[in-house]
Amino acid sequence: MDSSYKPYVVVVVIQALYAGMQIISKVALNVGLKSYILVFYRQAIATIFLAPISLFLEWKTAPPLTFMAFFKMCMLSLFGITLSWNVNTLALQYTSATLSAAAVSTTPVFTFFLAVLFRMEKLNGRTIPGIIKIFGILICLGGAITIAFYNGPPYLRLLMHNHLLNIHSEEGNQGQNIASSSTTWVKGVFLMLVSYLFWSFWLLFQGKILEAFPSRLLLTTFQSFLSAIQCFLIAIALERNPNEWKLGWNVKLLSVAYSGIVISGITFFLQAWVVQKKGPVFQAIWTPLGLIYTVFAAAVLFGQILSLGSVLGAILLVVGLYCVLWGKIKEQSKDNFSSQLTNETKKIDTNAPKDDIRLSLVSA
Repeated sequence: MDSSYKPYVVVVVIQALYAGMQIISKVALNVGLKSYILVFYRQAIATIFLAPISLFLEWKTAPPLTFMAFFKMCMLSLFGITLSWNVNTLALQYTSATLSAAAVSTTPVFTFFLAVLFRMEKLNGRTIPGIIKIFGILICLGGAITIAFYNGPPYLRLLMHNHLLNIHSEEGNQGQNIASSSTTWVKGVFLMLVSYLFWSFWLLFQGKILEAFPSRLLLTTFQSFLSAIQCFLIAIALERNPNEWKLGWNVKLLSVAYSGIVISGITFFLQAWVVQKKGPVFQAIWTPLGLIYTVFAAAVLFGQILSLGSVLGAILLVVGLYCVLWGKIKEQSKDNFSSQLTNETKKIDTNAPKDDIRLSLVSA
């Protein structure tokens, strides 16, 4: 495979893995797993999974860890993982996996404006690519809002006789009961947006830390370890009953293992690689795909209805995503052309004095 296509393949896989986490986590929360305990177990398992691999592969070649780099890791872990995922998982109790995936589609908006605010991304509203980028982000936001707040008539229902883990009725009933309370639903939406604002900060400054500490696997391990400690302090402060911490051979263990190994372990490493290769905004603009995966997975696995709002919202997200991608590609092509032109001009300027000297010698 051409190396230039690898980031595109990786981000598509990342969003599919996140969609799986949304579905499995929602199921585990519905059967009684506490949100903060889920997040702690997730980070602890990720640390155990990653530590031996990262020490074996990168310990000898890793740069020295300075105090400032370690401090940045602590703060990035606190806001981007500990607070982001605890708030997100709490919000998931009040809403649904589909809404969570819709809310994550606001990440490109948050990341883009934060990048512009910190002058890490250019926004030129006077050029066609710049206008298209702004237009695409607004379309993504409109698609996410459509799926979150507009149902419309039932469009499609994919029925299966044996739903995942035989919990379709519980998932559906709890989702309907929660959705019936507008106050609870709005609270869940607000918490979702706050969590993805924290996540956008994580995406944005991940690249900055990679510049000071370029060992991606060790960086992911350190962040998992630091966030595991932070999450444990939160969980132990909120839940002292030992029975609530027990995991059996059920969906709770599946959710913890999947979230810890696949998401906090493998996916975080892949995200760090994408951010280093293509930048934080590129990683963020692919998040709408997670919503499309989640909507159809919920329909297939749980027999949930695909409403007209879900279909229209998914279409808007895809259109917006490709608008932003087109704008970024055109701007990068223009920047590359400008840099090549500048380099050629510098070469001409550098050679000019030599030519003048030669001409003067010939004339003499």
